[in-house]
Parts: sequence; C-alpha cells; structure tokens
Amino acid sequence: MVDERPAWARRMVEERAARDWSQLDAVRALMARLPEDQVLSEQDLLRQWKRWEAGEAQPMKYRSVIAQTFGTTTGAFFPEKPRRDGRAEILQVTGMDTIDIIARLRASEVDVSTLDALRITVDRLCCEYAYMPAEQLLVEGKAWLARVVGLQHQRVSLAQHQEIITLAGKLALLVGCVEYDSGFPRDAEATRQAALMLGQEAGELSVQGWAHEMRAWFSLTRGDYRGVIAAAEAGIAVAPNESVAAQQAKAWARLGDRSQTEVALDKGRLLLERLPYPENIENHFVVDPAKYDFYRMDALRRVGENRLAEQLANQVLRAGTDFDGTERSPMRNAEARVTLGVVAAREGDLDTALAFGEKALAGERKSLPSLAMVAADLGQALQSQYAHASEAQAFVAHLRELRGGQ
Repeated sequence: MVDERPAWARRMVEERAARDWSQLDAVRALMARLPEDQVLSEQDLLRQWKRWEAGEAQPMKYRSVIAQTFGTTTGAFFPEKPRRDGRAEILQVTGMDTIDIIARLRASEVDVSTLDALRITVDRLCCEYAYMPAEQLLVEGKAWLARVVGLQHQRVSLAQHQEIITLAGKLALLVGCVEYDSGFPRDAEATRQAALMLGQEAGELSVQGWAHEMRAWFSLTRGDYRGVIAAAEAGIAVAPNESVAAQQAKAWARLGDRSQTEVALDKGRLLLERLPYPENIENHFVVDPAKYDFYRMDALRRVGENRLAEQLANQVLRAGTDFDGTERSPMRNAEARVTLGVVAAREGDLDTALAFGEKALAGERKSLPSLAMVAADLGQALQSQYAHASEAQAFVAHLRELRGGQ
C-alpha cells in the first residue's frame, strides 16, 4: 500500500523512531523548545502531534520548533520549492539559446539581455555540478569562464564590470570543485585562489565565503583537520553559511571531539534558520537546507550514532532521487550508501554492508577525494568486524586502490 502522507509527516515518525521516542516523548521534547506564546497543554499538543504524523494537518507555526527538536533546519524538514530548469529559463527570460548568447558576447557592447542570459547560464552550470559527468562539466565550465573573462575587454559600465567579475568568480569556484573531484588538487587550489581574488575584486562576499569553504573541504579530505577549522573560521568571518560550519563539524568528529561536533552542527543550523529560503536550491553555491542533513549524517556516523546516521542516510537518498528513480544528487547518494554500509557492518550484516559499498563506488559521477575519505570508514568497519572474511578484505583492497588513485 502506498503511503500518501506528506514527506514531512513520514519523517516525523522516522525521526522519532530513530530516537526510540514515543509520541509523548516527542511532544515533551517539543514543549521544552516552545516560546512562551505557543505553549499548549501536553494532551492538546499530543492530539496535534498525532494529526501531524497522520498527515491530517500541517504544523504551520510549529515547523521551526519541530525541525529544532530533531536537530535539523526548517528548510530541510519542510522544503518549499521545486527544481528549476535553467535552460528553459534562459529561453523564457531572454529568448536566447547557447549559440545566441555566444554570438552576443562577441559584440562590441554587452546589453542587459546578454548579461541576464549569462547569469542564468552560470546558475545552470552550478546546478549541473550535482550530476553532470565531471569531464563534460569541466570542459564547459572552462569554456564559459574564458568567455566571461574576455568580456572585460569590451565596452561595459562599472556595474556591468563588477557583475562580470562576480560571474567569473562563480565559474572559477565551479571549475575548481570539478578539478578537485577529478583528482587534480594542484589545479583546483590555483583555481580556488583565483576565485577568492575575483570575489575580493568584485566585493562579492558569497564568492569569497565559498572559496574559504573549498579550502576547508580540501583540507578535510587530506586529513588536515586543524586546517579545516582555520579555513572555516575565515569563511564564517566573511560570509557565514552552513556549509562552512558543517565542514568544521566533520573535522571535529574526525578529531573525536563530540562536544565540538555538536557545537559546530548547531552553529550551522542557527545560521540556516536566519537566512531566507534560497531561490534555487539546486545551485551548488547556495545555502541548501537539505545539505544540512547530509552533513549531519557524516558527523553522526563518525561519532557512532548508528540509528540517527541511518535515518539521515535514508532521508538523503529520498531527497536526492526523483519520483522515477533518477538520481539528481549521485554524489550525496553515494555517501549515504556508504553510511548505510557502515551501519550494516557495525551491526553484523556483512552482505548488506558490501552491497551498499559496491553500489556507492559504482556511480559514474563521484568526487574521488570525498568518496575515498568517507569509504575509509566502511573499510575500517570491515577490517574491525570481518578481518578473516575474504570478500570483506577484497573490498578493503578496492578501497585502497581508490584512495591511492585519487
């Protein structure tokens, strides 16, 4: 039988079950976080909770507190907007396709329509980061970066010049990420530094913030956890976003400091709650509320919270898969499957652990450094639990090859 309840109602049940809470336990946890003007009697709120879990009513004024009760953000628990189609938007807004845009870029002057089309094109490319083959995206990203940089030699106003530099910075961020995914760390670091300088020249704080976030990510995958914390602090000082704070949480989790991990996760949650819901959550360089669950999953897996990590991994898979089974976030999904594999290994289910691990490594779109780092947790669990199982050792050997070949 198909469960027709809203996704948030199903998630309320799953989050509660992952904590072994009864409905009354959940209500009491919620009441402890309610502002004074929203306090109801325990029984009244319990009746409300039952209706929410059944999907019979929406918890309109309680959304943020429900999300806080379960340690996540309102935007992740109650997402607001559907996916956008960047290519269709270009045609709708400007009436131009890619060939038209390139032709207009070669003109002696840049008009408003051309900049609009270019802005949407950059947005589209940043959205395609999640699923486009790395080789293809790298070629396309570099080509558009060259075109944008070339606009500086044309007649443009000061405001147009500033926007062109900003767009170049965003494209440099994208190219740097794909270079790092593809196993070119030196190229990626040079591109990241270029993005930072472009962001500084344009006065664009978001570009600067994401450049620091990339430095934190690079440091994390190299095992330089103190470097992660330093880069994250620099990013938060420039342009606070949850992604930078979450990289801190990942580092603290790997350093074994559970208290600081929780502090960093809560810092990221509070940052997100203060920001408006993003216009386009598919863009890799916006503050994506759903990504917070992805980061929490990693940290909770590292500190051994198996049930909570498993619940979040399933949530990440649901959020990253379309209704027809198409994976729109294959890299996040791969790490979610590694998490499910780690939990299975820790719980004594070798076959399930290997099945999740093999599926995680089989995806075409992957970030080699990030996947190798996360998969190392599965390798450690297999080594610990199944040191004498040949199939487990064969998988561990495969992980070593992945790590060595990045």
